[in-house]
Amino acid sequence: MYNGKTIEVLNTDAEGRIILADSLAYGIAKYSPRLVLDLATLTGACIIALGANVAAAIGTNKQLMERLRNVSEKTGERIWELPLYDEFHEQIKSNVADIKNIGGRPGGAITAAAFLSNFVDDVPWVHLDIAGTAWTQEGTFERSYNPKGATGFGIRTIVKMITEDAEST
Repeated sequence: MYNGKTIEVLNTDAEGRIILADSLAYGIAKYSPRLVLDLATLTGACIIALGANVAAAIGTNKQLMERLRNVSEKTGERIWELPLYDEFHEQIKSNVADIKNIGGRPGGAITAAAFLSNFVDDVPWVHLDIAGTAWTQEGTFERSYNPKGATGFGIRTIVKMITEDAEST
């Protein structure tokens, strides 16, 4: 990987997280951001846990998480924080590489984020798993601004967060 970590690939269907992880490591090394938010349709496990109207938020920085949650309440884009306990990092340990690209079925959305966390160093980071919210599907709440298809979930929250930050400086 870009940051030198080695990956044991146990599931080739979990390839997106490998690309995203490398992108995170590259972007942080090249641009030195003060924070990182990533949005991805990372896991079906997120849909099972939170359905079609709530995205999972998993990260390494409580202040950023709280800020994101507060802004998401204003935009109506619901997010729910899932814990990134050390035990989830244990699930992705590998015997032949630094980490595995999957941690098994238990806590699948969280172990996917645990995998990504290996590529953000100490930069404040939150991952939004938007697998259930990115596209209208069975169970999606009707909203006037969401026709059938892609929803753009997360964009309203990010724009609101950037706007509020700009107004406060």
